[in-house]
Amino acid sequence: MTRRNEIPRSDNPPVVTLKSVAKRVGLTPGTVSAVLNNSHASASVPERTRKRILEAAQELSYKPNFLARSLRVKRTYTIGVIAQEIGDIYGAMVISGVEQYLRQQNYFFLTVIHRHDPQLLQSYSQLLESRGAEGIIAVATSVTCPPSLPTVAIAGHGARMALQHLAELGHRELALMKGPPTSADTDARWEAMCEAADTVKHFVRTEFVVEARTGASPEPGYEATKELLRKSQKFTALFAFNDLAAIGAIRAIDEAGLRVPDDISVIGFDDIPNAAYTRPSLTTVRQPLLKMGEIAARTLLEQIEKRSEYVAEIAIEPELVVRESTGKARCLRS
Repeated sequence: MTRRNEIPRSDNPPVVTLKSVAKRVGLTPGTVSAVLNNSHASASVPERTRKRILEAAQELSYKPNFLARSLRVKRTYTIGVIAQEIGDIYGAMVISGVEQYLRQQNYFFLTVIHRHDPQLLQSYSQLLESRGAEGIIAVATSVTCPPSLPTVAIAGHGARMALQHLAELGHRELALMKGPPTSADTDARWEAMCEAADTVKHFVRTEFVVEARTGASPEPGYEATKELLRKSQKFTALFAFNDLAAIGAIRAIDEAGLRVPDDISVIGFDDIPNAAYTRPSLTTVRQPLLKMGEIAARTLLEQIEKRSEYVAEIAIEPELVVRESTGKARCLRS
C-alpha cells in the first residue's frame, strides 16, 4: 500500500531524448538528430564527432521515437514491397536484401502478396499509398498501372551465358520454357532467350516451346515439361524459366524414362538454395538475389530523398554455375 504523502515509484526508466544525447556530447540536437537518423545532413559531420554521438546514444540506451519523427517531418519512413507469394524462394531472398538495407537506414517496410491476382495487385498499390508508404518495390511482379509513388521493379536477366554453355556441349535442338505472364521477368527473359538462341545457332522449333503456369513450386515446370514431352522428345536440352521450373522438369523427364543429362540436359535460372541439392544438381544462372534487393532499396531511397536521378534499369552481372544437370549432347556421346 502506498502512503498518502509518498510518491509512487515507477518501474519504467526515464525516457532518453535527443536533447539528452546532445547534452552528453555538448552538441546541438539538430546535429545529433542528423547523425542518429543518418540523414543527408550527416555527411558534413566529422567521423570523430559521429562516433562520439553514436557511443553516447548507446551508453544512454537511446531509442528513436519514430512516431514523433514522422509527425515532425511529415514522413513515415515506410516502404511498400509487393511480392507474388509467401513461399517464393526467389522473392524471399530478394526481400531479405531489401530488409537489410532498409534496416540500416532506419526505414520500415510492409509486404503484401498479390497471388497473381491483377485486381488484388492494383488494390494493394493503392492500399500501400493510403497507409503512408513513400515508395514501392515490386519483386518479380509486373505493375501494369504504376502507382503515383516512386517505384522500383526487380527482375533478372542473363540467358546468353546459359545458351552459350549448351552450345559448347554440342546442343543444337533446344527446348525453351517461357515463364508465366504475371512475372516481371517473363518478357525480358523470353526475349533474351530467343535472341541468345539465334546468336549461338540453336534450332528452336515451335513444338519445343512451352509456357509454365504461375506458382511458387516445381509443379508448373513439371506440368509444362510433360506437355513438352508429349509434343516431341527430339530436343537434347531444356532451358527452364527458373530453378523451380527446372527442378519440376527433371522430375517429368525422369518419369518419362529419360535421364538427365544423358538424354536431356536441363538448365535453370536464379540459383536458389535448393538448386545444389537436387539429383542431379542443377546447372543454373546465378543471380545475386540479396544484392539485387539491396540495390533496389538503395535506388528507391535515393529517388524518395531526391539524392539521384531516376535510373530506368540497373544491370547486375549474373554468373553461370555448372553442375550435374548439363552434359554433352546425345549426338556427341560415344
